[in-house]
Amino acid sequence: MRVLVIGATGQLGRELVRALSADAVIGVGHEALDLRDAAAIAARVAAERPDVVVNAAADNRVDAAEVDPTNAQAVNADAVGHLARAAHATGAFLVHTSTDYVFDGHARTPYAEDAVPNPVGAYARSKHAGEVLCAGHAPRHAIVRVAGLYAAGGSRGKGGSFVDRILAQARRGEALRIVDDQVTAPTWARDVAAALGRLLPRWVAGEAPTGIYHVTNAGACSWYDFARAALDAAGVAASIAPISSASLGAGAPRPAYSVLANTRLAAVGEPPLRPWRDALAAHLAGTS
Repeated sequence: MRVLVIGATGQLGRELVRALSADAVIGVGHEALDLRDAAAIAARVAAERPDVVVNAAADNRVDAAEVDPTNAQAVNADAVGHLARAAHATGAFLVHTSTDYVFDGHARTPYAEDAVPNPVGAYARSKHAGEVLCAGHAPRHAIVRVAGLYAAGGSRGKGGSFVDRILAQARRGEALRIVDDQVTAPTWARDVAAALGRLLPRWVAGEAPTGIYHVTNAGACSWYDFARAALDAAGVAASIAPISSASLGAGAPRPAYSVLANTRLAAVGEPPLRPWRDALAAHLAGTS
């Protein structure tokens, strides 16, 4: 199986290339392909002739998108349409990664895959638009929503993962103020990559249905609880205080509750991802 990973230098992209190393994997980073260039996308997909295109690229600078949504729209939405058309033209299966932020956060129980999106904010709207374009232009597709993603090396656009930034600030002796009124399911990109490694051949062979899948580590917590857990697991002492989202004064709105129910994984017989605390411990220990 020949897999083309778009966004191969990002958190999930790096882990996918690692997880799929036994297969024929072509990793393409942002420096090698301008996702704002429809012709370049079409030419690259046509040249590689993959069985699967995995789009792990995103502009996830949530606050920046609220000021100027141009790049978020181009990368998170328009580029997905270009990739979907290119995949369809070459007969490739398209896997597009999306986010818990497509929901408004008003729920108090986990969102199932068939819950109606209601994105709040420019970043969230661009990601939802990408889902629509994926489904509209690539009949053979899967949309994989993740949440609270982190991995070694973190996100280039954010200056590292949440875990990276928390531990770095603590080691510098900085006091931490973390929101405790946003609840999600922190998810290790390595576990998502492992799940996709099992699903890709099943999707290509038609053994698992297409559509939307939620793929997150089990359980849920606030960002404050996640930060405390990271500090405890790493053995790093810090001054840390819970704050409200309102007092943080972020430029863009975030969903207060964005936990995803991994209903379709269970329905197709895939094992659930491990609890988030176990995944965090493995990440910090450098194990799998």
